Amino acid sequence: MLFTTEQDLPDSHGPSLRLCHPTLEELRTIWANTASSWKDALTLPKYFEESLYMATVPLAKDGGMSSWILVEDAPNPGKRKILSSCETFRTRAFTSDARGKITDGVVHAIASVFCPMEYRGRKYPQRMMQELAKILPTWQTDEKRCIGSILYSDIGKSYYGKLGWHSNSSNHHVELQPQRQPQSDLIRDIHVADLPELCERDEALLRKEMSLPFPEIKTRFSIVPDIDHMGWHLGKEDFACNHLFGKTPQAKGAISGSPGNQIWVLWTHRYYEHPDGENTSNVLYILRLVMERGEAVAHPLSKPLTAHRGEDYEYQKTILKAVLQAARNEAAEWKLDSIQLWDPSPLVRAMLVEMEVEFKIVERTETSIASGMWYDEQGIVSQEVPMWLHNEHYAWC
Repeated sequence: MLFTTEQDLPDSHGPSLRLCHPTLEELRTIWANTASSWKDALTLPKYFEESLYMATVPLAKDGGMSSWILVEDAPNPGKRKILSSCETFRTRAFTSDARGKITDGVVHAIASVFCPMEYRGRKYPQRMMQELAKILPTWQTDEKRCIGSILYSDIGKSYYGKLGWHSNSSNHHVELQPQRQPQSDLIRDIHVADLPELCERDEALLRKEMSLPFPEIKTRFSIVPDIDHMGWHLGKEDFACNHLFGKTPQAKGAISGSPGNQIWVLWTHRYYEHPDGENTSNVLYILRLVMERGEAVAHPLSKPLTAHRGEDYEYQKTILKAVLQAARNEAAEWKLDSIQLWDPSPLVRAMLVEMEVEFKIVERTETSIASGMWYDEQGIVSQEVPMWLHNEHYAWC
């Protein structure tokens, strides 16, 4: 740690501050600073190893992830004070207008915003975010326009809201408890080899859903649930599980139903604490829930009316219950404390009530608050806020 006095530190509004990319040695300094907050159940050496590894997995590799630091101009990078740091991920996104016209675009996901303890209280993260907001509209856009940038706040809604990243209208999830039951004959495990085909089907279903006209909503938006997003989460899962258990989960989700009318979930294991400890809060996150025949009635603007109910409704409810029970089994087997399903549709919530399965709905007000800054076609911050479809855990980073 570098010891500094107030006189040594630059003004956060000063012209000498700039945003740049860290060297490997500076990255190691960042990891040392952030370990106590973000290493989860890993040891410090393993956290360093994981940080290097996570730059090689899908979504991050080949320049998909960029690291940023706010520093004062200095001739020698090795002597720069890292006043604040973060990462961004280039992600694919769709928007559609009220008529259902779809546009492919880019959204930058901002993650790992951090300020070392000795530099706090001087508004360096605010300056970093302000500089980042100027860069991202044209960063790695190629031929696709940057729609906006998103982040998941762990410090409530107001801090980033004041900087221009406004919280989504809803940040809620369903929480289920682990429970062991015999595996249903309706269920098939999803393995790594199944993921590319399932993600392609999912993307096609999302395009179909977003092509539906909704005159009351000017713009809809969704992060594409592609194989790169799943690969990033599963890379993090595999690293942690190898460290904790010496093996990795083989099931990456569960699928049920007949071809053309299937429901599947993809999940990831997250160990915030060692599973053998006391008062743990480890989670099986459902990254994505797909209802192959339910995309229209499951739309967030739709209401789960009784008109939808019939033989097909009951069939879908049965197979939804089966895949959720598979998740509960997985959580119990791998010593996880809860299951979270983010942003369930009205249809899913209605089915859950009828299943007689114990669950609770949690509205997140302090942590994992999905927030966005949106740009117009000129790259200028827009006051128009699109409706965020499928604010599910796959998009978190």
